[in-house]
Amino acid sequence: MADNRVDTRVSMRTPLARVKGLGAAGHGVEHWWIHRVTAVSNIPLIISFVIIVAALSGSSYEQAIAIISHPLIAIILILAVISVTNHMRLGMQIIIEDYVHEKGYKIVALIANNFYAVIIAVACLYAILKVSLGRILA
Repeated sequence: MADNRVDTRVSMRTPLARVKGLGAAGHGVEHWWIHRVTAVSNIPLIISFVIIVAALSGSSYEQAIAIISHPLIAIILILAVISVTNHMRLGMQIIIEDYVHEKGYKIVALIANNFYAVIIAVACLYAILKVSLGRILA
């Protein structure tokens, strides 16, 4: 007797999982891609950050404020903070998920990791915006 089914391969995945393309954990490769994209975006942003810091060396306070309050410099710094803190959060999340085996400790560590990354990002963004908008608002 002939088998008239289109796909005769045996699969352990549910039809819904096959349609969505999800992995075993149920969330696909989104986390992996975001981590790689932030890694690549960090390269030009960190190089720009180093150049900005090098340009600030030896300058007076007023000159440093003038450089940082330039819109392009402020945008580069803001993008660097967002990309680096997100990359940091994702990298630490991978380590926590791989090496913390106690479920309660894992949840606490993941929550603490998220809070830490947000606090660092907010503090840096506040400082950049305060300096860059201080000239406009004052």
